[in-house]
Amino acid sequence: MKHLLLLLLLALSFIGCQNVAQPEKPKDLISKEKMVDLLTEAYLANAARSVNNQAIIDKGIKMDSLIYKNFGVDSLQFANSNAYYAADVNTYMEIFQKVEARLVAMQKKMDSIREVEKNRKDTIEIKKIEEKASVEPVKDSLI
Repeated sequence: MKHLLLLLLLALSFIGCQNVAQPEKPKDLISKEKMVDLLTEAYLANAARSVNNQAIIDKGIKMDSLIYKNFGVDSLQFANSNAYYAADVNTYMEIFQKVEARLVAMQKKMDSIREVEKNRKDTIEIKKIEEKASVEPVKDSLI
């Protein structure tokens, strides 16, 4: 009985394993670099949605459609290209590593801009305090 159950389990596991065919290369395949650009913009759009989605909805902005239009692709072309690249894990990882590198570079640039702005505001505040101290006469407690 145990052997029959083991044999049945083995047969089911062979039947369960399928040969998954890789999708055909689309005629209008998006290039890897354009795909990196498109995915970078898509991640930025998703970040914008997470910050203030209601404002985007109120203004009637369709982020995905805007991105597709900006890059001259349609949603079907993107889906087919994405499926084609996703079938090859190494290629897909290469694309996402480039996207991640761009996003990290953008983050570093924004952080440095924020730091410069903070230093500028701090300098202005210090100068205001110094000017105020030099303009005001010293108050004597005896008078």
